[in-house]
Amino acid sequence: MTYDFDLFVIGAGSGGIATARRAAEYGARVGIAEFDRLGGTCVTRGCVPKKLMVYAARFPSIFEESQGYGWSPVQSSLNWEDMINRVNNEVTRLNGIYQRMLDNSKVQVYQGRAKFVDNHTVEIGDTKVTADKILIAVGGTPIRPDIPGIEHALISDDLFTMSPQPQRVVLLGGGYIGSEFACILNGLGAEVIQVIRHDKILRGFDEDLRTEIQEGMIRHGIKIINNAEILEITKTDSGVNIKLKTDKEENILADAISLAALGRKPNTDNIGLENTGVKVDETGMILVDSYSRTAEDNIYAAGDCTNKLQLTPVAINEGRAFADTVFGGKSRVMSYENIPTAVFTNPEAATVGLTEAEAIEKYGSDRIQVYRSRFRPMYYTLAGKEEKTLMKLIVDQESDRVLGAHMVGDYAAEIIQGVAIAVKMGAKKADFDATVGIHPSSAEEFVTMR
Repeated sequence: MTYDFDLFVIGAGSGGIATARRAAEYGARVGIAEFDRLGGTCVTRGCVPKKLMVYAARFPSIFEESQGYGWSPVQSSLNWEDMINRVNNEVTRLNGIYQRMLDNSKVQVYQGRAKFVDNHTVEIGDTKVTADKILIAVGGTPIRPDIPGIEHALISDDLFTMSPQPQRVVLLGGGYIGSEFACILNGLGAEVIQVIRHDKILRGFDEDLRTEIQEGMIRHGIKIINNAEILEITKTDSGVNIKLKTDKEENILADAISLAALGRKPNTDNIGLENTGVKVDETGMILVDSYSRTAEDNIYAAGDCTNKLQLTPVAINEGRAFADTVFGGKSRVMSYENIPTAVFTNPEAATVGLTEAEAIEKYGSDRIQVYRSRFRPMYYTLAGKEEKTLMKLIVDQESDRVLGAHMVGDYAAEIIQGVAIAVKMGAKKADFDATVGIHPSSAEEFVTMR
């Protein structure tokens, strides 16, 4: 049978675009559909605008710290609307770049929601196209829990367009998104309260890392209410009222409340999966194998809509592995071991490999050696601040292999990216010890811990 395309991609986020371009490089005829702006969550509502706001939030501290180095006090104020406009203008610029990249790759772009008609046919509005292979890369969206008055709460997407600048904000959830936005808004001058359901933020991360970040956030002025349940949200003339239950019931009044970290769900509703044999789990996540194949031989899925790891670089690598295998004759699968990740809170954190708890569970406590270093970086000595950096290595004593590396402190993401190469390659603690440190730097602590 002759098809319109060799590959059709549903969703033009980071994973979908990377897959489309890689397949086109191999000579495949490729089409892609997107109902929103090109770039997906990462570019339009996530990584990129969020990191730009992280940068914006750092300047008040820099202005203050500069006085310890002899600079005169800086009198400056934030123009919130200008900052928001600049951030969104950069997103628009990136959308245009993605369009040009797809055009240069000769990938045909369809604007609109794509829906399966059958295993090989997709409709976008009034247009129907056929394809030999179809990749689903529709990403995810924030969850709105069943709480009375939840319609009065913002989702994380809304935080990039809020106007005017909020002065009192309540963030619900203790995941990395909520924790990052708590620090951003706090740095930009808002009074921030973060409400979490457990005793600490960032469940699933290393315990020392969780503690260090949470204590740092509290030290910077963020109020964290833990072990709390949201009972009701009510709109008032002066903002929103949030009724909480901890060991007692209490009310918090804020300008805005955001569901910044209560999880995400896949965008798999209303894409016609019922017209295929594609299988999903109870949350709607598409079930795929190690080659990103669904239950249908010709339909694949990658990124946040699957039952794999939800990270932008993972989606990109999954998609490229699929394209290499199917269209490039270079069979390979995505490796999910030792994937580094960062949390752009204040203090910043990054991690790769096993947590201490995971290492003990896998190898037993007798085999695990933990190395820690906690210190005040040189930068803060003249600034007169008690900011701390934490570094931690998890080592298997039997093989001497470094199983995990964790850091809280300035430039943690930049430092762990390099350390991740060593961990991925199976480096031993002896390899770290044999490496000469760059002095004076915080990073040298990773090769001097004893």
